[in-house]
Amino acid sequence: MPTETVTLSHTRYEILVENGSLARLGQHVRIAGLKGKAALITDSNVGPLYLETASQSLEEAGFQVSTHVFPAGEASKSMDQTAKLSQELILAGHDRSSFIVALGGGVVGDLAGFVASIYYRGIPFVQVPTTIVSQVDSSVGGKTGVNTAEGKNLLGAFHQPALVLIDPATLTSLPPREYREGYAEVIKHAAIRDAAMLDELEALDPANQTPPAELLQRNLAIKARVVEEDERETSGTRALLNFGHTIGHAIEASVPYGTLLHGEAISLGIRAALHLSEKHSSLPAGDSQRILALLEKFQLPLTLPADLETDGIIAKMQRDKKFSDGKKTFILLSRAGEAHPCSTIPPESVVEAIEILRTS
Repeated sequence: MPTETVTLSHTRYEILVENGSLARLGQHVRIAGLKGKAALITDSNVGPLYLETASQSLEEAGFQVSTHVFPAGEASKSMDQTAKLSQELILAGHDRSSFIVALGGGVVGDLAGFVASIYYRGIPFVQVPTTIVSQVDSSVGGKTGVNTAEGKNLLGAFHQPALVLIDPATLTSLPPREYREGYAEVIKHAAIRDAAMLDELEALDPANQTPPAELLQRNLAIKARVVEEDERETSGTRALLNFGHTIGHAIEASVPYGTLLHGEAISLGIRAALHLSEKHSSLPAGDSQRILALLEKFQLPLTLPADLETDGIIAKMQRDKKFSDGKKTFILLSRAGEAHPCSTIPPESVVEAIEILRTS
């Protein structure tokens, strides 16, 4: 089984990638050293597909399991849903010896991980991601959190998982739009750290929902190494993962949650970041066009919804957690595969980058 290990100063955990591994979830949780009762948290989309398999596997491994299903969608990443799940765990008899299993995409992982970070001041949790976004990005690194009306992920905590178990077979059940949106994060990884991956993506068939395990592993290795270098985003290395997210998150927060999928908003953010990179970091136009062509290949949007106003997007950016000391940090490319932070982008250039998104 392909394995990637994340080694930090205070903890260490494995990322396992194997088709069919969901049915062996209980075994892997035992091997990871977890004990006590299991709280299996998922959403209303994933639950009907995989909740029974996951619950049965845990029970066969000797765990007592409670199951908790919340409404699917970004709107559930809220303090209200956090409180509801926490109350359910209390009523189900979970204590500080329990652990949580997050079964689903990025919303499930972020929300269940956040509940784990605050329940009894922190209990262990396991990530079992079922989307491209969560399998290559959000399940690794310990960022948990919820949204507010003012922006995405403004409330949260760093809480590393005890195990990440990835079953690529779960991707086959995704609606095509939700499958493709995850490739925004894959393209991001290639853009900031692995230009050679662009070749692999150009050869991939977007309609084939069984990506090579090696591609998942390659992305996970990038994420793992960045997290090891800068777990809490203090040195600037982990900030490189925000390429396309500075404007992308603001766009996502400017429409009702769920109107744009995360990867779709990040696609728009990447286009804006490429424009800024050409103007302020000498990114060759050829590199920029290559990345844009990949976003288009995976049917990710490159044009802003007509009803979004630039002033509103900028207002959302100013409330974002990456806005510090009056400065907004953007991640720019100097060339494909090489990224760096920049905090000196003038406001007029930001406006221009957003306006570019109104053109085809």
